[in-house]
Amino acid sequence: MESTHPHTTEDHHGLVGQSPLIVSLRRLIEKASRARLPVLLLGETGTGKEVVARAIHNANPRGQFVPIDCGALVGTLMESELFGHVKGSFSGAAENKKGLVELADGGTAFFDEIGDLPLEMQVKLLRLLEEREFRAVGSLQWRKVDLRIIAATHRDLKAEVAAGHFRQDLFYRLNVFAIHLPPLRDRKEDVPRLIGHFLEAAHASHLAPGPEILAAFLSYDWPGNVRELKHCIDRMAALNSQGALQMQDMPSALQYHLAAAGLGPLSGAVDRHPEEQFYPAPKSPVISIPDSTRQAICNALTATHGELGKAARILGIGRTTLYRRMKEYRIESPSRSTPPMPSVTNSPA
Repeated sequence: MESTHPHTTEDHHGLVGQSPLIVSLRRLIEKASRARLPVLLLGETGTGKEVVARAIHNANPRGQFVPIDCGALVGTLMESELFGHVKGSFSGAAENKKGLVELADGGTAFFDEIGDLPLEMQVKLLRLLEEREFRAVGSLQWRKVDLRIIAATHRDLKAEVAAGHFRQDLFYRLNVFAIHLPPLRDRKEDVPRLIGHFLEAAHASHLAPGPEILAAFLSYDWPGNVRELKHCIDRMAALNSQGALQMQDMPSALQYHLAAAGLGPLSGAVDRHPEEQFYPAPKSPVISIPDSTRQAICNALTATHGELGKAARILGIGRTTLYRRMKEYRIESPSRSTPPMPSVTNSPA
């Protein structure tokens, strides 16, 4: 039964679902919000780490919530973006500038993808955590701040520490209250609720999925997690062929998965390229994501007789991405003069 407590509703936290994993996550959010200790959010890309960070902030709101994308902080202006600078501190510094950390003073600074932060900036972040102070570029004065720090990453920080890519002292300082976000494949019972939520957000709640589409969604492991599901619903709602959600409107990744698993035709790809033939793998009750991806690439290469540019267009990816995936899965480009590439079957468990 769904709780009626206002702090455990989906609307309050922005977390959609009632699976045991989500119910447990809501409890952790409540606990984390009661203190201003550092919080470390761990989970795969697309699991909703910023949603959880905002939920922690909103459960006990003070000041601003300031997201900081560590992966976007590059080059010589990185320190200035974080801590600001004073006029004349470097070429182009025509006036004083506040950094993101100062904007978060009194509130919450959310360091997204903290694992991407360079070592030299990790030292400065450690001081911010320990001394609650920072110094703007070109300034001689340290400035005190009062802020909550939430960090998130999809990386294995313990492995990053062992490899020398992440400071051990910073890891221990951040890892005070760690929250692991579950991947969507581990809470598939939430998929129907998520579908309804995203359709409503897209003002398309009348486009309810039929049994065939729902079964297809539940058979897929969603490697891009909730973010991938949202993009899928947004796409299907925008296309809404014949005024309803249709199998052929699914993104190519999901269509290739269904074809490889024997659950449906590559209708979208065939509709776009009717002159090409696809050879899905024999029906199998279970197929892994790597096998599904490998099979999709092989199918596209077979259908285009090794024309990589054409295969990339069918798959809906760039030519460079196709090269990278072929290398990753050890798929050789077939010669255009050779017979079609045979299907790849599932490797034994």
